[in-house]
Amino acid sequence: MTTTTPTVDAITAAEDQRERFYRLIPGLLREDPRLALVLAEIGAGYLDPVATAPAADRVINVGIREQLMLGVAGGLALTGMRPIVHTFPPFLIERPFEQVKLDLGHQGLGAVLVSAGGSYGWPGGGQTHFGHRDVALLDTLDGWTVHVPGHPAEVDTLLRQAVASQGRVYLRLDNSGNAHPHDVHTGQMEVLRHGNAGTVVAVGPMADRVLAATAHRDVTVLYAATVRPFDADRLRGTLTEPDVVIVEPYLAGTSTAQVSQALRGVRHRLLALGVGQAELRRYGTTTDHDAAHGLDVSGLRRSIDAFLTN
Repeated sequence: MTTTTPTVDAITAAEDQRERFYRLIPGLLREDPRLALVLAEIGAGYLDPVATAPAADRVINVGIREQLMLGVAGGLALTGMRPIVHTFPPFLIERPFEQVKLDLGHQGLGAVLVSAGGSYGWPGGGQTHFGHRDVALLDTLDGWTVHVPGHPAEVDTLLRQAVASQGRVYLRLDNSGNAHPHDVHTGQMEVLRHGNAGTVVAVGPMADRVLAATAHRDVTVLYAATVRPFDADRLRGTLTEPDVVIVEPYLAGTSTAQVSQALRGVRHRLLALGVGQAELRRYGTTTDHDAAHGLDVSGLRRSIDAFLTN
């Protein structure tokens, strides 16, 4: 059970996930004429105009019209193109939810939705820019694949997989992350540590914090960068004691139904940790919000210890 875990101070990568996305997009557009990037102003200024010039006619900025952004994506998909749609989570999932539901889902069309900023990556933006409800909302719809990378290198792998597929994919980028990438090619959860006294599932950027928070406990730690579909086989196959904790970087409890379904027929206890529902009205920093929601190392340790001790 010996594991070396980096401190939270060491988890910031030289290039964050959003920067990796902007660097990858020009090459993907050049490589595949089916691809089109649809923006609603946000992100347009971060793209290299020289790099995107060969595919400039497939970079569509609709202005601050998020519903139109999804409608355009649906229209492009109807013509056989593969749209990549990008903005902050609340402008990508919440505001145009009807278009996500109808223009894509109801028509059976595929697209790649790529958000940035995570749950509160820009605290100064306040509630208008907080995106912790996104995965829970998508769970009300059918047929979505959801990726939550924990490192910029994983963005590369998961984005390429997404554009090569035909379905509806949500790629959730976060400002924070882990010190090192993990193997995300298969969509299966990776075993980061084997233990005998419970299981903790760490989603995306939560992995390093979970490892640090549970370093003193004999628990299995699983890493999930793909949460939909949920890897029920790996959870069941590695289960020792029927005590399960899931730590997600978005709304707490989002994946409780998936865990319960995975362990159907197995008597178990579940603790779901994530962003709380209570609205925090002070801007602060991302570190302040992590602490307020109990998603820093000390907060996770307190919650997990209390649960497993009881």
